[in-house]
Amino acid sequence: MASGKPEPPPPTDYRYDALPSTPQQNQYVVVLPFYSPSGHRRWRRLCRRYLSFASTILLLSVALYFIWPSDPYLKVVNLRLDRLKIHAVPKISLDIVLGVKIKVRNPDVYSLNYESLNVSVGYRGEQLGFVTSDDGKVKAFGTSYIDATLVLNGSEVISEAFSLFQDLVKGSIPFTTTPEIRGSLGIFFFQLPISAKLSCEVVMNINNQTIERQDCYPA
Repeated sequence: MASGKPEPPPPTDYRYDALPSTPQQNQYVVVLPFYSPSGHRRWRRLCRRYLSFASTILLLSVALYFIWPSDPYLKVVNLRLDRLKIHAVPKISLDIVLGVKIKVRNPDVYSLNYESLNVSVGYRGEQLGFVTSDDGKVKAFGTSYIDATLVLNGSEVISEAFSLFQDLVKGSIPFTTTPEIRGSLGIFFFQLPISAKLSCEVVMNINNQTIERQDCYPA
């Protein structure tokens, strides 16, 4: 006779595993600045204005550097001893004819009109004499060579006579040359006075008429 109780369900091999709880992750919020197209354009205009101002200042500085007047450049490029005679009586003296070539370079954008070029020649601290050349002109960024001749008759060198004899034997004579130029720069409708003076210690080889050494400095 069948029983009235329901039969229990057959056992199953499946297990039920609880789902792992998902930990709550941290949430980050990124706040972006407010973008304004008009502010960006204003910044670009400001940068262009600063760059334009800086470029203008740079161009003005370069232009001022080139147009600012500078002193002419002087250099003794050659000494030529055409005559040298020593007199022992009635006193020790010299007859000397000395040729001097001066290089004049104009570094300015204006022409240089020089009124005179004076060259003083000395020996071991004693001035022998000086010579003056005629006036002339040196163009902008140009170079001119000016020749002058110093003629001395009976120049006394009593205190340095012995040194002069020694230098003649060695074949080298140290001279002190002081070229000085005076003139003006033609700046548009104006004439700006300008001058330059240089003192040079020149050692001349009397055998081959060349300059062995030259040391110059502003006088």
